[in-house]
Amino acid sequence: MAIDKVVLLVGGVGGAKLAYGLKELLPPGQLTIIVNTGDDFWLHGLRICPDLDTITYTLGERIDKRKGWGVANDTTQMLGALSDLGVDTWFQLGDIDLATHLLRTEMLSEGHTLTQVAAHIRASFGVQHDILPMTDDTVATLVDTVEHDELAFQTYFVRHRWQPTVRGLTYVGANEAQVNPSAKAAIEAADVIMLGPSNPWLSIAPILAVGDMRQTILGKQVPRVAVSPIVGGKAIKGPTAKIMSELGMAQTAQTVADYYSEVINGFAYDQQDAPLHMPRMQAAAFQTVMHTDRDKIVLAEQLLNWIENWS
Repeated sequence: MAIDKVVLLVGGVGGAKLAYGLKELLPPGQLTIIVNTGDDFWLHGLRICPDLDTITYTLGERIDKRKGWGVANDTTQMLGALSDLGVDTWFQLGDIDLATHLLRTEMLSEGHTLTQVAAHIRASFGVQHDILPMTDDTVATLVDTVEHDELAFQTYFVRHRWQPTVRGLTYVGANEAQVNPSAKAAIEAADVIMLGPSNPWLSIAPILAVGDMRQTILGKQVPRVAVSPIVGGKAIKGPTAKIMSELGMAQTAQTVADYYSEVINGFAYDQQDAPLHMPRMQAAAFQTVMHTDRDKIVLAEQLLNWIENWS
């Protein structure tokens, strides 16, 4: 099959790596990235959109590669000054990074949609592929924990360093939210839909929970492929495996495939994992760990070549 237009659903560092690989291979107009906004929140009067920024900084070649988020070579003098004023600076905002949040907040206050803001910022960073929030409405991921009951996502993830034990997750406002119209149009025009190697429960599930997003994806009779974030029973980064264990799930790629089974018809996993049992879908093993930019491009190329050869 010929692949002209690809849609990638992502959130966080793992998804950003695959997005980078695809953007290096696909010309402008052929890749649309739909990003989780369930992590977005207000802090110091500013609207912070961590996943949108991670994707934008990564594709714009500005990401701090050591951390996987934030702007490379950034400083934190503003945070130091806030700390001197007695403010609890538990969430790091770099001085260069701060400009993004200031502009976003100003544009939103002037009546621009989050989609319009994201388009302006990614263009300013020289990114030629569409980066779209999953919705222009407000959706908030809440984490129900044993130790603290319900926590806002960033409180759980950053302030508590994702150590509390997870009992459940809620995506507040997702059912009432409308799918981003540009994202919906991109899905309807797509030749391939991918779910990146992001945390299925914290990054991809909020996207799938928005309005009729799941039904829109299922309405496309095209390859719908998820890439596993689990390698050899472990998560490359973040709390994916920990959450799976706390929710009573086996920490395997098979569990991820089963979780996505109603949405996907193809699954890519790492060569370290045992062959998976998926009789009703396409499956293939690759080297999915992406340490370098070259790794990202190679995996993206292998995925596209594999999909092109589906019968």
